[in-house]
Amino acid sequence: MNRTRALTVLAAATVLLAGCAQGGATRAESAERPPVTASAAPTAPPSPAGRTSEGTLLVTDFGSDTVTFVDPARGPIASVEVGTAPYGLVVGADGRAWVATAEGVAVVDTETRTRLALVPYRTATGPVTTGEYRGGGMGVALSPDGRRVYVGVNVPGGNGALEVIDTKDLRVTDRVPVGRRPFDVDVARDGSEAYATNHDSFDVTVVRADSLSTRRIEVAPYGREGGLGSWLKPHYTAVSPTDGRLLLPFEGERLVVVDPRTGRREIRPMTANTHQHGVTVTADGTLLTVGTGPIDPDTDRGPSLTVRKPDGTERVIPLDGPHENVAVSADGRTAYVTGGFTRDGYWDGLTVVDLADGSAHRLPAGSRPLAIAVL
Repeated sequence: MNRTRALTVLAAATVLLAGCAQGGATRAESAERPPVTASAAPTAPPSPAGRTSEGTLLVTDFGSDTVTFVDPARGPIASVEVGTAPYGLVVGADGRAWVATAEGVAVVDTETRTRLALVPYRTATGPVTTGEYRGGGMGVALSPDGRRVYVGVNVPGGNGALEVIDTKDLRVTDRVPVGRRPFDVDVARDGSEAYATNHDSFDVTVVRADSLSTRRIEVAPYGREGGLGSWLKPHYTAVSPTDGRLLLPFEGERLVVVDPRTGRREIRPMTANTHQHGVTVTADGTLLTVGTGPIDPDTDRGPSLTVRKPDGTERVIPLDGPHENVAVSADGRTAYVTGGFTRDGYWDGLTVVDLADGSAHRLPAGSRPLAIAVL
């Protein structure tokens, strides 16, 4: 996508408020709620299939109120109710999953497949709703020591917040203002900082773990033309395992590499030429990026999975239909790409990709599966 066409698309998107634009009228940031504690969930018996085995996939069902456990060879095996429109999730070394829903952060025992608690947000987000612009939790991350969960809370029509949850006491301990619609949250490898990727404000908020002080880094390689109607915004971020820099793909054309300490940005070329959302990075620094499909069908390419090696070489694997996010098996041989997608065109399953030969097949998986983790 060249610069001229990007501006043309932006102008059209502004009129239509299409793509990943923020809908609804603007209003001031919501007031803060009083501190709250977790509510207990009814304890359900474990699935008759027994306890969850290693390698099982866990997906958030954005089209429902559950997370679904998926056998990577056979499909869904069990679901657990967590809360309305679950978005992001993260799984700790203790086997507990933390799931960002419209109502609060659900805590799930992945071994016994039961919800243990629901931690309400301190931030007021309005009525509980569903869909792309719903209020509540979006990105979520866990500190390396397992003591804190960071969740990005979307406030429709205003700036969001990063809330900090004590994983022992199951309560929100702190709230930090961030940008608009925090799609993704990540943590530095040493736990010193958390990063909220704010879709509608074209930026990343860096939050110090010790002081909770913040600084803003703009990430807008195409500029900010189009405002809320722009498609060319940051979505998801990966943290490089080698140097801690932030990796943000745009449009299958530009990879923005950000040093979170200095705010310095570097732009590197990409080759997929498609609108991009979810990312993950493996231990050796291989970046996987989900292409959701074209902005302009006349010039852009379709959905794909980009596999980018640390030396910058890329392999683009075509996918059938829009997808949202991606996880990689423990042995690094297989990628699992969710079909939930935040826009229309989503489907109820995931694509299993053999990273050796690029072959792929679809697998049923929950209801509009969005985030994914390999247990």
